[in-house]
Amino acid sequence: MSAPALTLAAALLMACHAGSAHAGARSYTVYAAGDIAYCGKVAPARTGAADTAQLVEMGLAATPHAAVLLLGDIVYQRATAAEFRHCYDPTWGRFKARTLPAPGNHEYYTPGARGYFQYFGDAAGPGYYRVQLGAWQVFSLDSNLTGKAQQTQLAWLARELAAHPAPCTLAYWHHPLYSSGWHGSSANMRAAWQLLQDAGAEVVLSGHDHTYERFAAQDAHGRRDARGLRQFVVGTGGSYHTPFKWPLAHSEMRDNSRFGVLRLTLRERGYDWQFLEARYDGLPNGQAPDSGSAPCH
Repeated sequence: MSAPALTLAAALLMACHAGSAHAGARSYTVYAAGDIAYCGKVAPARTGAADTAQLVEMGLAATPHAAVLLLGDIVYQRATAAEFRHCYDPTWGRFKARTLPAPGNHEYYTPGARGYFQYFGDAAGPGYYRVQLGAWQVFSLDSNLTGKAQQTQLAWLARELAAHPAPCTLAYWHHPLYSSGWHGSSANMRAAWQLLQDAGAEVVLSGHDHTYERFAAQDAHGRRDARGLRQFVVGTGGSYHTPFKWPLAHSEMRDNSRFGVLRLTLRERGYDWQFLEARYDGLPNGQAPDSGSAPCH
């Protein structure tokens, strides 16, 4: 991870400690979603991304030490510099200084994901990086990589996991290993899942399907496993909804009827989750259609 990205992480950590009176000295809050800004011929203020941005803004104001995790497909259709500037920036761009991104396939519709890397700069790293948020190690990975580039990422992940053991670990990337949605499951990150499970990680966040889905803890081969990882698909950042095809095994909650964000409270030895709905009858809502808690392994 480059020095400026480490500076971003350090700033978030300082904010975490400064806000410890709100959530405990070792607690950290993150707001996560993917598949966010879709403008077309509509003004950004009239999009679903504006609704979810308002929800996140309210959460960040109440939790000054929180961060925002982007799960890819951040702006449509080709994630050009102009689309970031004119569609994404007026909504979720207001959190840029507190944002930790991961790229999706739409980012790569511009060759080399140039618009993405130009917009986020050093905070994007080479496409993957590690930060520490409270007691948690957090990994942002690039699920678009294949071949040698993917092997380089996996080797980096293995080294980082070995060098930074933690009681609790979270990873996020765009393409879900498991999904009941229209795009379905993507096997490209199976090896990363296995490395994370071997290191005792807890949670994986993904997008790609424009749905919300929560799974029970599983291993890298779809078997329920108390020592496995719980995956959340949170492709509900504001673009549009997509259907479910058929429920996968160990899918515990599914919703494709609303936009929203996942709020995770990362505690010293566990985590709480709430999927927050952005709007109800045209008004900011913040209700939690799904919530729960779990300990770290």
